[in-house]
Amino acid sequence: MSRKFEVQGVELQVPVERAFSYIADPARLPSWTSAFATVEGERACLRTPAGEVEIGLAVESSADRGTIDWHMSFPDGSVAVAYSRVVALSPGSSAYSFVLTAPPVPLEQLEGALDAQSRTLAAELLRLKGLLEGHEQR
Repeated sequence: MSRKFEVQGVELQVPVERAFSYIADPARLPSWTSAFATVEGERACLRTPAGEVEIGLAVESSADRGTIDWHMSFPDGSVAVAYSRVVALSPGSSAYSFVLTAPPVPLEQLEGALDAQSRTLAAELLRLKGLLEGHEQR
């Protein structure tokens, strides 16, 4: 049976409030993700294997719960949701977790697609860590 999701996370040596405000800001997505070329308001340009595509982007976040979910509306009418959460570990550190779901591709491609996305997400989480902890240029 093919995997349908994977959970990845990263420990951040910054307070939960700082991590949450950075991650929940959709305008910052291009700085730490590979998929987002640009974000302006509720529109984004998403990089895909087939090229760039304009999408609708809505962020549903709750600082009290630490949840940050991105709702992406594609030109064909389909909607994808990315789910994540930031939690405090101590006054100066936090953890960020992300639920990666399988993309809508044929079953025979599913495992490979999720594996590729998983590798990309791991690199993005390291980039996010570097940005938040001051190891990379913002």
